[in-house]
Amino acid sequence: MPQEQNNDTWKTKWFRIIFRHDTRNGKLFDEVLLVLILLSVAVVFLDSMPDLHKRYGGWLFAVEWLFTLVFTVEYIIRILVSPVKRKYIFSFYGIIDFVSVIPTYLSLILVGSQYLIIIRILRLLRVFRILKLVRFTSASLYLLHALKHSREKILVFFGSVLILVTIIGTFMYLIEGPENGFKSIPVSIYWAIVTITTVGYGDISPATPLGQLIASLLMLTGYAIIAVPTGIITSEMARRHTSKEKSPTIECPQCGEKDLNPGANFCRNCGNPLKSYD
Repeated sequence: MPQEQNNDTWKTKWFRIIFRHDTRNGKLFDEVLLVLILLSVAVVFLDSMPDLHKRYGGWLFAVEWLFTLVFTVEYIIRILVSPVKRKYIFSFYGIIDFVSVIPTYLSLILVGSQYLIIIRILRLLRVFRILKLVRFTSASLYLLHALKHSREKILVFFGSVLILVTIIGTFMYLIEGPENGFKSIPVSIYWAIVTITTVGYGDISPATPLGQLIASLLMLTGYAIIAVPTGIITSEMARRHTSKEKSPTIECPQCGEKDLNPGANFCRNCGNPLKSYD
């Protein structure tokens, strides 16, 4: 019984250090973790440079494995101290933590896959919680909400653009032909996409007067088309902002989370009580 109690105490202590960000040890742990993440990403950058890889490849390889082992141990400890292990493993941060350690082990089978360690930089998202910047993430949620509710319109728009570039690409294939670089309909569609998005690689260009006329019209159309998704999303954001003004909300005094229901008892972000119970 005492051994089980000590085990629970050990897990509780490390749970507070690893998962809680409002304690001194928790903040220190996360700050050290962020520094290690930045250093590990820097190692990947340096290893991708041919001169440095040739001179210090062995050292960089060793340091890379050292960071991977540290993050592997950290990931295992997170699982061990989690009250609901499945919840952490399949959470957003749990998946990111797992994916960040896989590339190095995968490199034992697939050469070059260790550069996928760059995914580890996603772990820096924890900085929002460490520096208490959660209130600023509401702006990103605001944008995600607008994207979600305008997805049907955006899909219709992209579908229309896809039909347009398919038709234009087919016409250009018939007008220009393989002798001018339009070797097939897919290649011609690729040219139409590059042209309508005003990227203009220049690897394929029309040579006939009719083809140049169509290209000019497609370029002008591209300028108008680029503004359409922006208008759709902006309209949805304005509509949501108007509806928010009509419905009163409250703000959490602890973390600054906004748009909380006035009838809520606890903050949905940090769990801070919104009402006093005397």
